[in-house]
Amino acid sequence: MNQSNLIRILIADDYPVVRRGLEAIIEFEQDMSIVGQARNGRVLLEAFRQLQPDVTLMDLRMPEIGGVEAICAIKAEFENARIIVLTSYDGDEDIYRGLQAGAKGYLLKGAEPDELLEAIRVVHNGQKYIPPVVGAKLLERMGTPELSQRELQVLQLIANGKSNQEIATALSIAEGTVKFHVNNILGKLGVSDRTQAVIVALKRGIVIL
Repeated sequence: MNQSNLIRILIADDYPVVRRGLEAIIEFEQDMSIVGQARNGRVLLEAFRQLQPDVTLMDLRMPEIGGVEAICAIKAEFENARIIVLTSYDGDEDIYRGLQAGAKGYLLKGAEPDELLEAIRVVHNGQKYIPPVVGAKLLERMGTPELSQRELQVLQLIANGKSNQEIATALSIAEGTVKFHVNNILGKLGVSDRTQAVIVALKRGIVIL
């Protein structure tokens, strides 16, 4: 196939073994070519600007600049960028944030190679690729109340083991305000205590430890 007709692919993942594995799968395809690799979000942004690939495969959680932030930055400069999130994280919040940021596909690393290749071709053709299991979790997320930015901050600090007083100090707000936010968080997550809130938040990918 003519070089100009190849799907030019950029890979971003902080694990070399993952990048090598993807390279081994993709380079066997006659209609695809890997044009670059990135080990973190900062390198990804630099590589994307330089290479402007047809399709980017990227992890959602990377050092220096996280996946969602990197997607937002790329889409701000390159509106038509075609990005596929390839990650181990299947929490509904991870999926929601990745797609909301502008990713065109969301695939789990446990997917079969044939599905990965299909996703690349589908996204390259301008369509979205969302497997049924991912779509189901996305629908579940869209049906739940959304936490405010402040509630997300409070929840992260709860997950980090902070007391209400420590959270109040960290965020420069009154302890009573913290209690108000905690009650809202419990209600939105459908749980009765802080421990359950953290468990649900970790499972859904709302907070990271």
